[in-house]
Amino acid sequence: MTSEAIQRLPVENVQDYPRPPALQKVPQRVKIHFGGRLIVDTEHALRVLETHHAPTYYIPPSDVDADLIAAPGATFCEWKGSARYWTVRVGGRSAVRAAWSYADPTGRFSALADHLAFYSSLMDLCQVGEAKVTPQPGDFYGGWVTDNLQGIVKGGPGTRHW
Repeated sequence: MTSEAIQRLPVENVQDYPRPPALQKVPQRVKIHFGGRLIVDTEHALRVLETHHAPTYYIPPSDVDADLIAAPGATFCEWKGSARYWTVRVGGRSAVRAAWSYADPTGRFSALADHLAFYSSLMDLCQVGEAKVTPQPGDFYGGWVTDNLQGIVKGGPGTRHW
């Protein structure tokens, strides 16, 4: 097996993801770069898969090397509960409301407690294995799009409420 075959993510169709969503361990290493530094390098990420959404990756707080400052506002997810937001600061650089977490997620998603999800659009580079991440379309969802995903990813114009 070549190293390229080992590093490729399996092909997944977002239309095949379940509803209600599923929670999975991530078998690949997840990395996030911000402010000229590698702020996440973990083999302990979790991801949430939901129909027509790019996966959302959650990082254990112990694997985040950045200052996190509570940011204003909160949102509610029908599946996971109430989320709070965080400003990410590294050195002199800040990204406001760049991450979110669930302090007390619903029972089905209890493993996400205090794990952090990051908007890839506000980071310098996010990776799943060797795959570079692009942001899920739109400004509401925080999924990570990788080149192995097929199907229509929700978030672009006209797709928010279907």
